[in-house]
This record gives sequence, structure tokens and C-alpha cells, in this order.
Amino acid sequence: MSLIDVDGSPPEVTLPRPSLSPSRASDFMTCPLLYRFRVIDRLPEAPSPAATRGTVVHSVLERLFDLPSSQRTPEQARELLAPEWAKLLEAEPELAGLFPDDAGRDEWLTSARSLLDAYFDLEDPTRLEPAERELFVEYDLASGLRLRGYVDRLDVAASGALRVVDYKTGRAPREGFEAKAMFQMKFYALVLWRLRGEVPRLLQLLYLGSGEVLRYEPDEADLLATERKLEAIWAAVQRATERGDWRPSPSRLCAWCDHQALCPAFGGTPPELPILPVPVVPQARAAHERPSPHMPRDEV
Repeated sequence: MSLIDVDGSPPEVTLPRPSLSPSRASDFMTCPLLYRFRVIDRLPEAPSPAATRGTVVHSVLERLFDLPSSQRTPEQARELLAPEWAKLLEAEPELAGLFPDDAGRDEWLTSARSLLDAYFDLEDPTRLEPAERELFVEYDLASGLRLRGYVDRLDVAASGALRVVDYKTGRAPREGFEAKAMFQMKFYALVLWRLRGEVPRLLQLLYLGSGEVLRYEPDEADLLATERKLEAIWAAVQRATERGDWRPSPSRLCAWCDHQALCPAFGGTPPELPILPVPVVPQARAAHERPSPHMPRDEV
């Protein structure tokens, strides 16, 4: 349903401070209309078993490092699974509807246990002491564009070298698609470099679905190129906002999109677009400001 003001015209909408997360930047690169549906229209999306499983597995791997190193075992990880699922279900009771019956839920939990077992084939958590887990990072570029996101894990060596680690519950990308997968990690590396003055030594993606590790060693040139790319993405968002031009970009990913019924590529009609002010990037944030612990992860 479109938004209509009392005089019959769409209301003007005030956008939050201009910012990008890795997921929203990826949305725009994948499909500008998907970005619009998620950021401007804020259309609801149904939870999926795969995405929910990823959330629970991430929670277990975060909690695993609360235990003494000697107790970070596959058995303990499996023991954490049911409590983490129960916590998520308490926070979002509608997730109970993901499964037709108890057997479906149990099969889903078994698949989550398999992903946790795969984690232990990729690294030994008894030998690790992460510096940060679920680390919220935020930085304003010189232009004023705010970059923000959550890092699954940050390891810091005795030498001060940084390793950025992200868990993926899917399968590793096919050969030739690694660069696209690494975009998120370069985003985090850029923010950490700007915040800490240290280029991360290693970016590491752990693909639990296929038992593979993707590693990359960035340098300053990589991160400067990433910064230019993000500025270009934001400039394109501004142009799309000014012109009201949010075009679909059909691809194989459309099969997983919740919004096909509203997409012109599938014969649909998007909701009426609210009147949006062109987002003007403000001056950089004062150094003493800190993010709220309740700040949503993926807001523009």
C-alpha cells in the first residue's frame, strides 16, 4: 500500500543520515530496485530457514569463545545450539512458523549441527583468543558518508597485526567470483584501517557449507579503491533518489527475492514512491560521538 498524505499527494520522507553497510551497498549493486524496496519502502521480507540457521550458528560461534579454551569443543558447540535457538525464538516467536512440524524443526537443527562440526575442521578455537566478536564499526569518510557494519570476529596478533574473520553458512563461491565475495571484507578492512591506522594483514571467510576458507591480504591500494567504489555507489544512490529511477536488474538471484509481485521485470508494479529529498552528505561526525548499542545493523 502506498503512502498518501491528506491532500492526496505522497508525503515527503526525511531520510536518516547518509550511510552504507556492506549488505545495502551489495543490494544496490545487485539491483537498485531491491535497494529501494528494502531501504525506502521498507517492505517486509519473510524469514527463511537458511537465513535463520545462519543467525543461530553465528550466535553459537560467538558464545563459544565465552568458554575457557579447553572447553571449546564440537560437543560444547552442539550444546549451545538449542539455547541459542530458544533465545532467538523468544525474541521472534513468528519463526516457529518456519517448520511444518517438530520433525522439520529437528531436521533443521541437525543441519545447523553439521555446520558447527564443519567449523572445527577449518580452525581450532582452543588456540584462539579473539580481540573482538560481533564488533560494530562505524566511520565517516572525508565526504561525510558514514560506513557502518558488524564484524563477526577480529583477531589481533601480539605484533598488532589484524585478521578480520567472517563466518558464512553457505558454500564458497565458484572460481572467478571470489572478488565479489570479498567486497564485504574489504569494506570492513577499510573502516578498520581508517579507525585504527592499520591495514588488516588478513581477511578470512570461513565457508561452513562447503568446508572451505577464502583468504586475502589487502594493501592500501585495495582499500583506497574500495573507498572510491563506495563513494561511486553512494553517488549513484543520490542520482536514483533525485530522479526517482530505481530500475530492476534481473538475475538468477531473483528466484530468492520476496518482491517479485511488485517488480516490473515480473509484470508487477512497485508502490508509489514517496517524495524523497536528495540525501545531502553532512559534515563529518564529531570524534566524541559513539554509536548506540541499539542501532540497527543495516540502515541507510
